[in-house]
Amino acid sequence: MQYKEAYVYGKRILEENNIADARWDAGRLLEHICHLDRGQLIVRGEKSMGEDEEEKYKEAIKERATHRPLQYMIGSQEFMGLPFFVNEHVLIPRQDTECLVEEVLKKVQDEMAVLDMCTGSGCIILSIAHYKRKIIAKASDISQDALTVARENKKRLGLDVEFIESDLFQKIEGKYDIIVSNPPYIKKEELGELMEEVRDYEPFLALDGGEDGLSFYRRIGKEARRFLKKGGWMFFEIGYDQGEEVISIMEKYGYEDISCVKDLGGQNRIIYGKYGICK
Repeated sequence: MQYKEAYVYGKRILEENNIADARWDAGRLLEHICHLDRGQLIVRGEKSMGEDEEEKYKEAIKERATHRPLQYMIGSQEFMGLPFFVNEHVLIPRQDTECLVEEVLKKVQDEMAVLDMCTGSGCIILSIAHYKRKIIAKASDISQDALTVARENKKRLGLDVEFIESDLFQKIEGKYDIIVSNPPYIKKEELGELMEEVRDYEPFLALDGGEDGLSFYRRIGKEARRFLKKGGWMFFEIGYDQGEEVISIMEKYGYEDISCVKDLGGQNRIIYGKYGICK
């Protein structure tokens, strides 16, 4: 089978199985398995694949057709211009979350202490630490498996971040200038309605936000007050329809100067506020 024939084959199978990005995924799997970039594949289009390559490609296409996420198959996802290792123990970093990092970066200054709650792959805190090198960076997660992924990303990126296994603030010490979190925020009743790639493959623990999707905002918003320095900032990523509710939670717990930021699609995505201004 020629490389171009393999691509056409892969695209057809994925389209038949309702894979949304069939064209991209077929090409990306071909690049990954054959260790070639897109330009090299175009040049080699009419050349024959090796038998081993062809077999592995067909198996990969078959696997992707089951809706297993491409990122888990190739073990990588770009975020904030950085390559992150991912597997089934962590959520796949998404472009919307880059908006959260960008807002935090506007507030971070040298020597600040920054804490990331529910860190998963570590993409948030590691991106902040990459672009703001002179900070004290820590992150926590309840999942030991997720922290293994985060520490691998720390090693690959060569960054200085401390990762802590903790049920939210249970094992956290110290005071922070900024606490940031992209917590689980899907309503329990809506978990079964998620697209297959998310529902069947991404970690349930990182998705389930309780009955109303707000349980982690309440817990983090309340408990974070003990760990924020006076005038420290609390940043949250939220679901597109949770803005008013999360603002109300933050107001209840004494946060001020609360702002809501939209993502690139125009949906409410980031809520942040300052604690201890008048305390």
